[in-house]
Amino acid sequence: MLASDTSAATPPPAAPSRRRWLIWAPLLLLCLAAGGWLGLKYSSTGRQAALATGYIAQVTCSCRFVSGRDMASCDTDREPGTEIVQVEEDSANRTITAKVPLLSTRISRFDPEYGCTLDTP
Repeated sequence: MLASDTSAATPPPAAPSRRRWLIWAPLLLLCLAAGGWLGLKYSSTGRQAALATGYIAQVTCSCRFVSGRDMASCDTDREPGTEIVQVEEDSANRTITAKVPLLSTRISRFDPEYGCTLDTP
């Protein structure tokens, strides 16, 4: 018996199935994305975003509904570095929503008796 005869008799090792990759690759990407988002949300950057959204919501609500100024005037009250915070006004419900996409959202509500109060996060 020759050495070439024995190698021809044994089949080559099977390659990874393409079907297996079609199942596991999206799951792996989803886990990586979720881990990255959780890492960012609970890092110092995420905590700063939560602090900034609460601050901007409260200041803008007080400016808009307590002082009676317009939104363009209230934008001048923002601290440097808070430009990433998006502000939305709901004048019918007298609320201000401040958010940093994917990280934090805070709502401040105006009550004529108590003024502006932040909703619990």
